[in-house]
Amino acid sequence: MWDDFTEYILNEVGDEDVKIAEIAVGKFDKIAETLSSKDNITLIKTDILPKDSSVLKDDITNPNMELYEDVDLIYSIRPPSELQPYLVKLACEIDSQLIIKPLTNEDLNTGKVNMKLKNYNRASFYILK
Repeated sequence: MWDDFTEYILNEVGDEDVKIAEIAVGKFDKIAETLSSKDNITLIKTDILPKDSSVLKDDITNPNMELYEDVDLIYSIRPPSELQPYLVKLACEIDSQLIIKPLTNEDLNTGKVNMKLKNYNRASFYILK
């Protein structure tokens, strides 16, 4: 499933030079490792409690907008439902595509914004373009 999720993101960005942000990174970094290995992708990772120096400290409820300057795509894996409206707000403010991979069987909490369910091979997630 994670390979399919990563493949979807790579297909979305193609060969263009892009900046991607993973928000609420936590400890799972398989996708970030693959994305950051690509020459055309600049990846930033943020979390309120960074696990190491590769993750920037940021509170998505009050984001440091400078971190997200020129971000083309935001993704978040299993973000807590209380953070999901803030992800949507940030994506809309910076005009970025958003991908949320919630916990299995979890409903999204995105307020009045409807995200589209996307099934890509064995991966299911929500997108906002």
